[in-house]
Amino acid sequence: MNEFSILCRVIGSLFNRQPQDPLLVPLFTLLREGKLGAQWPLEQEELLQRLQQNSDPQALAADYNALFVGPDCKVPPYASQWPEGKPEPEVRAFLASRGMPLSDAPADHFGVLMLAASWLEDQSAEDESAAQCALFDSYLLPWCGAFLGKVEAHATTAFYRTLAMLSREAIQAMWDELNEAGEESGEA
Repeated sequence: MNEFSILCRVIGSLFNRQPQDPLLVPLFTLLREGKLGAQWPLEQEELLQRLQQNSDPQALAADYNALFVGPDCKVPPYASQWPEGKPEPEVRAFLASRGMPLSDAPADHFGVLMLAASWLEDQSAEDESAAQCALFDSYLLPWCGAFLGKVEAHATTAFYRTLAMLSREAIQAMWDELNEAGEESGEA
């Protein structure tokens, strides 16, 4: 798994799953033990330390639910619920056209889109860069800045405020990398 995939998988998992989800136990263990930084490809030590200091899944559950769960959540995690976002069927069709296996859960969830970026990277198809650029350009970037800003503003825990900051920086770094890769392949 490469650096791009690691970033997307960690961020996607933390947004897509309840903090007390058993599948997140290994990730929260890495965080609490301060071992995620050794595998983290970006210079974000301060943010990772803040996550580490505030990474008790049980303490995060109420904040996660208030932020992202239910019709009265403070920050809808679905692109279709943002003016700049695409409708869920369009997002689903795009991901399905790339061969991504999808569940019945909405495909336009921020966490799912980050996991989709990881999946596209791991598939290493000839047009992976084009698919990733399309995912970021059309389905993620138009609304994720507003989404992450709202997370930062409405989170009651330092963990989710920090995760929003870390995610914003990571997404920008990945977008810059995708653009550079696109320019290099265009020049060849």
